[in-house]
Amino acid sequence: MRRDDIVLLDGAVGTSLWEKSSDKVAVWRYNLENPAIVKELAEEYVDAGAKIILANTFGANRYAVGKTDYAVQEIVSTGVRLARETIAGRAKVALAVGPLPLLLEPYGDLTEEDAYAAFDEQISAGVSEKPDVITLQTFMDADMMRIAGEAAAKHNLPIFSMLTFTEVGKTIMGHSVEYFVDAMKDIPLAGIGINCSLGPDKAVPVIASFREYTDLPLIFKPNAGKPILQDGEEKVQYDIETFVEDCLPALEHDVKYIGGCCGSNAAYIRALGKRIFGQ
Repeated sequence: MRRDDIVLLDGAVGTSLWEKSSDKVAVWRYNLENPAIVKELAEEYVDAGAKIILANTFGANRYAVGKTDYAVQEIVSTGVRLARETIAGRAKVALAVGPLPLLLEPYGDLTEEDAYAAFDEQISAGVSEKPDVITLQTFMDADMMRIAGEAAAKHNLPIFSMLTFTEVGKTIMGHSVEYFVDAMKDIPLAGIGINCSLGPDKAVPVIASFREYTDLPLIFKPNAGKPILQDGEEKVQYDIETFVEDCLPALEHDVKYIGGCCGSNAAYIRALGKRIFGQ
């Protein structure tokens, strides 16, 4: 298989950084506490062929960072700067934004106004370091995703939007692909799709359903999985070969952007690129 129209993305940031550190803290802390491994990972993904690299900023919002002595501005701007300096123009840098660790009303106490303020703070901090893309990912609530999209849209950068689905094609909040696409209809997205939760074989049927509801470029970043104990040995749920083979059918459903999520490192992305581009 050779597809020159595909854009290769990177793999996991969080699990890959934890592989590099014995200190398993919130990974955004590494931007200040261990920047060497943050830069090392970005370099590995560029070397593997990824064309868009996520900055280490995913969970760095006020509800997480505020529990520490750090500030959102410091953590997020440093994360983008580390990626940009390391990549040095060889790939694009994406400001990564994840969901807030609270539920929106009426399921929780978080108001739309407070959610917008948190996303606006995080996104504005990242944009100050001039990323190329804003990536909203691993959301389970399409309504929260919409709020994040509204905060991102004012910066006039390409926006990627990814929910995380269960095998039945809905998020754990019960939001379907159709609901997701409709929720984001007023946000100027450059791409839409899925990441996290599912392995590639289980994620393919979900991404295949997107074409019923949108003409936007599709994004596919499934999990390689957490390590599991099998016959007394620790193994990943999807080894590199299995992961790559199970990802390829997604390309039959008009996927434009492809990479990996939890459990996938640069070796996974390199192997995926070789199969797609015939390197």
